[in-house]
Amino acid sequence: MMKKQSIADLRRLFENGELKEEKIKELKTDERKGVQSLVKAYEKQRQKEQELEKKFSEMSQFEHRAIQLGKKFVAGVDEAGRGPLAGPVVAAAVILPDDFKLLGLNDSKQLNEAARENYFTIIKNKAISYGVAVIDSQTIDRINIFEATKLAMRGAIQKLHVLPNHVLIDAVQLTDLPCTSESIIKGDSKSISIAAASILAKVTRDHIMREIHMEFPEYDFAANMGYGTKHHMKKLEELGATPYHRKTFAPVRNVLEKKEGATTEYL
Repeated sequence: MMKKQSIADLRRLFENGELKEEKIKELKTDERKGVQSLVKAYEKQRQKEQELEKKFSEMSQFEHRAIQLGKKFVAGVDEAGRGPLAGPVVAAAVILPDDFKLLGLNDSKQLNEAARENYFTIIKNKAISYGVAVIDSQTIDRINIFEATKLAMRGAIQKLHVLPNHVLIDAVQLTDLPCTSESIIKGDSKSISIAAASILAKVTRDHIMREIHMEFPEYDFAANMGYGTKHHMKKLEELGATPYHRKTFAPVRNVLEKKEGATTEYL
């Protein structure tokens, strides 16, 4: 009788992808609990990969359709930072190659920080072209957040080194572009190009907020990214606004008006 392979050897073969389906089918009849655990773990991982493959294929439909219509270079555009009380709004535009594949790519909000940072590097290295634009809080206060978002998106598109033939935009309509465009609601979870842009925009903005944190650590911008957390609001009321706060946003404006009123009353 042939000696059975050890569980340690089988684990190594599974991890290295060296087992063929016939052998795995045979292992399903192995009575050892350790072997059955390995088989179940393999099947679970395989199912997860199949689901990711399916999701990636579904998220490539907008790009494939545009390419079939003769649009060689399709750019995805998204922004990060419309809602925070402090910091810039950042937009990114990305043109991915036809053979691009990154399983697990999704809306940046659905990924943890480690995954975003990893994908950030991969996307920049593999993209045909990408552009990132940053609009500061003073401009946001001057023209409003919606116009600032559109300005950032246009700026990101203009920074592309390759002129796109078609642009896929997350939920925003942009006019007078040098090519055709398409606005997709929740596009960051429906298009790989928009998802890639959301990663670049989010990670770039996070890096900026960590730099601002070094200048104003009391507000804990490295953790809250400028959003109105309980700690952030407490420090805003205690210390007032920084140059990076959006003074036209109601929570900031209310605190400033309250402080000005208290100062006037005191005088």
